[in-house]
Amino acid sequence: MAKAPAKAEEGDDVPKKKGKLGLIIVIVLLVVLILIAVGVGALVLLKGGKDKEPEEHAAAAAPPPTQVQTPGTVDLTKPPTFIPLDAFTVNLRRDEGDHYLQVVAVLRIADATMDATLKAFMPEIRHRINLLLSSKLPSEIATIEGRQALALAITEQTNEALGFKPVRDAAGNPVPNGPVQAVLFTSFIIQ
Repeated sequence: MAKAPAKAEEGDDVPKKKGKLGLIIVIVLLVVLILIAVGVGALVLLKGGKDKEPEEHAAAAAPPPTQVQTPGTVDLTKPPTFIPLDAFTVNLRRDEGDHYLQVVAVLRIADATMDATLKAFMPEIRHRINLLLSSKLPSEIATIEGRQALALAITEQTNEALGFKPVRDAAGNPVPNGPVQAVLFTSFIIQ
């Protein structure tokens, strides 16, 4: 009886050794595969980064195409945004009789992100435009030059309402300084 259990124990040792050996082989293979995968991943990342670096340096080193940007011009790489204003109807100064002015205008802004800001300031902007329009004589705004001067004055008032200080050129005329680049009249009626 004593020999039988000893053989059973010896039989148990042999399968355990084969199981341990197989388990060790599987673990070593998994570790090798993981190391290979990490190595390939690192190689791909490093090689991909090297290919992009010269492009990034070239893009950073090369200045963007320059356009002479003067006040009132439009950068064609970024199209302007137009914000329509509600119609204005005001009585003009009475020095030349009873006249009224009806104007429909559009604001041209350079940055579309300013749209929400302009809408938030719209009551003050409309107030300033109403005061400016009602202070004019019919003869002042009857000519093209008078209307252009009025558009510049509205641009200046709108930018000032947004917190941008007015800027004047050498002749003393207002120059657009702020997000509003221009005021465009789509309807202009004096009666």
